[in-house]
Amino acid sequence: MIQPPPAAPAPRTIIVMGVCGCGKTRIGTQIAERLGGVFEDADHFHSAANKTKMNQGIPLTDEDRWPWYATLRARIEEMRDQTPVYVLACSALKAVYREKLRAGDDANSLVFVHLQGSHELIFSRMSARKDHYMPVSLLDSQFAILEETPDLIQVSIEGTPDEITEAALARLR
Repeated sequence: MIQPPPAAPAPRTIIVMGVCGCGKTRIGTQIAERLGGVFEDADHFHSAANKTKMNQGIPLTDEDRWPWYATLRARIEEMRDQTPVYVLACSALKAVYREKLRAGDDANSLVFVHLQGSHELIFSRMSARKDHYMPVSLLDSQFAILEETPDLIQVSIEGTPDEITEAALARLR
């Protein structure tokens, strides 16, 4: 009996990205669980000042974000010694932000899974959230700066969380 070739291993670092409310935390958590890795949410690494600005409905500037991205890159490198797969939920909306996170890593080391959905779908999901520091009023600014590039693994958020996770995992293998 011929055995199929083993599945290619997932990249060491998977960044689940997209606009606020697209499901980064839920899908990232499920991907990490299924791959036996560690999940973290980049939101937990924001400074108190950044969280306050966002809570007040003020979009962050690039100057607000640079120290945050430096912290996240350091965390990516730190986690490589602690887990075979590190999954990070991070908006990473601009190509330059993704380059800060990638820092020269190739696609075998670090990939971006972009959770794509319509403005209407994400707006309805955000409107239903309670006690989140990111107000729905910032959704338009998120879509305005989103830069889709060919290196992104595009995954639709039209489906259940399990279906979305399975679609992402199929693209990662």
